[in-house]
Amino acid sequence: MATAATTNDTTTLIAQLRTVLDLTHTEIQVAETRITQARTDAVRRELTENAENARTRAIAIEKAIRDLGGFPDVIGPFLGRAAAAVKALTEQAEPFDEALLGDLALEGQLLDRARYIKALAVAAKERDVEDLATRLITAHTATVEWLTTVLAEDALGGPAALRRTPVQAAAGLAVKLMNLPFTWSTRGVERAAEAVRSVRPTLSDLAERGSRTGEIAGKALAGARNSALETAERITREQGAEDAADAIHAARGATGVLEAGELPIADYDELNVNEAAAAAKDLTDPADIRVIIAYEEAHKNRQRVVSAAQTRLAAIAQEVVGIS
Repeated sequence: MATAATTNDTTTLIAQLRTVLDLTHTEIQVAETRITQARTDAVRRELTENAENARTRAIAIEKAIRDLGGFPDVIGPFLGRAAAAVKALTEQAEPFDEALLGDLALEGQLLDRARYIKALAVAAKERDVEDLATRLITAHTATVEWLTTVLAEDALGGPAALRRTPVQAAAGLAVKLMNLPFTWSTRGVERAAEAVRSVRPTLSDLAERGSRTGEIAGKALAGARNSALETAERITREQGAEDAADAIHAARGATGVLEAGELPIADYDELNVNEAAAAAKDLTDPADIRVIIAYEEAHKNRQRVVSAAQTRLAAIAQEVVGIS
C-alpha cells in the first residue's frame, strides 16, 4: 500500500511539474514582451533578468521531471510561445490594467501550483523537488508583488513602470470617455471646436516657408495638440465643466505639455539632475509624479530623474496595497 501511495504521489508530482513547466514557458514569452514596454532602463534590465531567471527555472523543472522518471512535454515550449502570442494579441484590444491583470493571474497560478508541488514533494519525500518548489514560491511571490505594485501605480494615476502600447492607450481612453459625464453647453462645445480649428493656419504658415514635410507634420501635430488641449481646458472650465476640464488637464500633464509654471515642483527647469531627482522623491501625490515624469520624458529625458520619480511612485503604491 505504501508503495502504491508513493507511486501515486510521484505521478501527481510529475503531472504538476509538467503543467508548471508549460506555464513557465508562457511566462518567459510574456516577460520578453514586457521588456519592450519598460519605461526606464532599470525596469528593462529587471524584466530581462526575470526572463533569464525563468529560463533557468524551466531547466530546473525539466531536470526534476526526468529525475522522477518522467519526460518533459517536448511541445511545451511551443505551446508556451503560442499562448503568449495569443495573449499579447488579445490584450491589445484591452485597457492596460486588464493586460496586467492577465499577467497577475498567470503568476498567481504559478505561485499556487508551486505551493502544491511543495506539499506533494514533502509527502513523496522528494527533498530536491521540495527545494525547487521553495525557490519557485520565492520567485513567483516577488513577481506577484511587482505586478501588484505596477497595477497600484496605474490605479493611483501615476505612470506605471510599464508603458501602454498605442492601442492599449486608445482602448483605455475610449473606456474613460464612455464613462465621463459631460455637462458642456452647446455654446461651450462650439467654442472648443473653434479652438481646435484655430490651430490650422499653422500648417499653411509652415508650408509657405518651405519647411520639410516631416518638420511640417511634426510641428503642426504637436502645436495643434498642445494648443487645442490648453484652449479646450480653459473653455470647459469657463463653462463650469470642472470634471471635464480636470480630465483635459490630466491629459496635458500625462503627455508632458504643461507649461513650466504649471508643474508641481517650483523652478523645475532650473534644477540640475541631482536637485530634480531629490525634488521628485519628495512628492506625495501620484498625479504630481505622473506630471513630472511626463514632462521630463518630453523635454530633457534624464533617466536618473525618471527613475527617481518612478521609485517614489512605487513606494507609494506598495504602501497603499500593503506590500512592505
